[in-house]
Amino acid sequence: MVAHARADHPDEACGVIAGPAATAEPRRHIPMVNAERSTTFYRFDSAEQLAVWNAMDDADEAPVVIYHSHTATEAYPSRTDVKYAGEPEAHYVLISTRDPHVAEVRSFRIVDGEITEEPVEGLGEAGQADEGHRGDAYAVQSYKFGHTPDAIIYDC
Repeated sequence: MVAHARADHPDEACGVIAGPAATAEPRRHIPMVNAERSTTFYRFDSAEQLAVWNAMDDADEAPVVIYHSHTATEAYPSRTDVKYAGEPEAHYVLISTRDPHVAEVRSFRIVDGEITEEPVEGLGEAGQADEGHRGDAYAVQSYKFGHTPDAIIYDC
């Protein structure tokens, strides 16, 4: 997620992390195109979104994480983000790329217009390669989202 956000900067990046619908465990990272190609707004390309959601349905998956970046502001949902948050079971992860040396990653639940922040715990060290992971000078390799012991862990 962080690498995608940095690669698309100065435009906002967006994507989904899908997982089995029964477990909501994040398994498959799906970087998507920001149809707006904007520094202040993102929108999934409608044809791509339909294809991705159909593929998730066919694989009995759900969007576990929906993410996008903010390029000049903090990683906090805007009014527009809240308005378009249509997956109440998803974790909405925002990545701020305003500082080229720090990855600000925050996770939220957005249900019926109400924003609830979830703790995000970094599980790896920036710039270090964990077993099976490539080092990234800009990002922690793994994050844990949520409040419970069985919280979501995703390598990004």
